[in-house]
Amino acid sequence: MPRSIIGVVAPLALIMSLCAAGVAAQVADAVPDDLSATVDNPLFPLAPGSSWRYEGEEVDPDTGETVVLGVREQVSLLPDEIAGAPVTTLEVQEYEDGELTESTRDYHAQGPDGTVYYLGEEVTMYENGQFVSREGAWLAGEGENRAGEFMPANPAVGQQFEQERAPGIAEDLSTVVAIDLTLETPLGTFAGCIQTEDLNPLNQAIEFKFYCPAVGLVREENADGFLDLVAFTSGAEENGEDDPA
Repeated sequence: MPRSIIGVVAPLALIMSLCAAGVAAQVADAVPDDLSATVDNPLFPLAPGSSWRYEGEEVDPDTGETVVLGVREQVSLLPDEIAGAPVTTLEVQEYEDGELTESTRDYHAQGPDGTVYYLGEEVTMYENGQFVSREGAWLAGEGENRAGEFMPANPAVGQQFEQERAPGIAEDLSTVVAIDLTLETPLGTFAGCIQTEDLNPLNQAIEFKFYCPAVGLVREENADGFLDLVAFTSGAEENGEDDPA
């Protein structure tokens, strides 16, 4: 929201100057300096062309029925920019019982120390194949929105960070609860993994996520269900397989 200017009798030039200063102050620190679109943090690598496919299920809290979940993700080959910063775009489609329910474009960038930042998302929600809303969309630099810290360079137990910093829209808070885990997954065994606890302060929802080196997110769990990584292709592989999604 624009800042209020006190003194309606001030000269027009002064008012314009103050307005410009207010806007600059509002967005000047929206993103960290020296971000790169190259995201190669081992626990959240986003090589262009990489793809992931997840499968799982959850219990509908309203009906008690089990819903089959599916998620497909792919890193775009095209460059983009948010709030003046170069970003890599992760395109995500979410399905329930085979029907598309949400499509997003997530924007990430990486700092010089290897920390991955989240600069927002464009959201399209569907119901019965029809567009219903863009609820949850936000971009760093718009209003009071700031880039969130998505994945630390060197995660440590107890470390806490704000993944989303869009007041009243998206405010997810993540805490590292375990490191150096070994996980058995549908794709095999992964070592050196971490577990985070993610809290959404807006609805108090909690979920646990597991990230593993060279792959990224491999599992999500919450009170109602789970998602497991079932297919992965790295865009960094010169002899990669066909897109599993």
